[in-house]
Amino acid sequence: MALTRRAPRVGLALGSGSARGWAHIGVLQVLRDEGVPLDMVCGSSIGALVGAAYAAGELERFAEWVQGLGLREVFGFMDFNLAGGMLKGEKLIAFWRRNFADFDIESSPLPFAAVATDLHSGAEVWLREGSIADAVRASIALPGLFTPVVQEGGRLLVDGGLVNPVPTSLARAMGADIVIGVDLNADIMQRHMHPLAVVRTPEGDAAEGAAPPPDPEPEPVRNGEWARRLKFWAGTGRKTPAPKQPSMLDVMMTSVNIMQMRITRSRMAGDPPEVMIAPRLAHLGQLDYHRAKDAIEEGRRAAQASLPQLRQFMG
Repeated sequence: MALTRRAPRVGLALGSGSARGWAHIGVLQVLRDEGVPLDMVCGSSIGALVGAAYAAGELERFAEWVQGLGLREVFGFMDFNLAGGMLKGEKLIAFWRRNFADFDIESSPLPFAAVATDLHSGAEVWLREGSIADAVRASIALPGLFTPVVQEGGRLLVDGGLVNPVPTSLARAMGADIVIGVDLNADIMQRHMHPLAVVRTPEGDAAEGAAPPPDPEPEPVRNGEWARRLKFWAGTGRKTPAPKQPSMLDVMMTSVNIMQMRITRSRMAGDPPEVMIAPRLAHLGQLDYHRAKDAIEEGRRAAQASLPQLRQFMG
């Protein structure tokens, strides 16, 4: 029996990252314009939402909608809740069902799958059948923000980014020979990092790069001056204002950023995609859904930069 060469099957794994996920739209537009054939698409969290729009053939209409989102429209989707999460997420999914395609994943025009997390066991769950809208709702259920999704049998599903932020392994399980991964968290910690700077004190401390001042000559210390002397010797001749405490939402979102960045690095070390697209999105917050144009443009830039590497694999 003779073996014949076949075209490699290409899978796209769209990563998690909340509002930064609009960058996926720009990536998909470039791949389409460059004629890159995609045989399947899968996503985690916001990647599942954008991937579902693409699999349904609704990408351009979806892109038009997200670019029209302002703060008022984003706030209008918030159905506040007192248990399980800040938002129920029902308004968003109901809008999806009314305005975009909802069908069984098995009948998707393009093979599609989403990642979620079992809240009780921590297991990674691959959603490859049933309603595509239900799969997206489970995959985007960020703990603390959206309420979990209850499946038949009582299983609770939450955001897929908790276990697999860039689902390369799922794309391979779907039959991909070449996986294109989109990592939205590659540079995200730059948002929280600030370099240390030398600050002049009223006592005339040396400028940056100069030698430190000599220790003061010992002299008799009067009662009550120990605290002032210790501050001076520590280089703080004046009180430093306490840093502003972040809000509960800031703490939660920053913690998710750190977690997803670390998990992505760990999983990519064991199973890296053949091509990684990493938009630079540190200037966008997780809830900046009204800044779609910025995210889409950065997604396009990053995808364009990856084309030479992709062409090497495509032959």
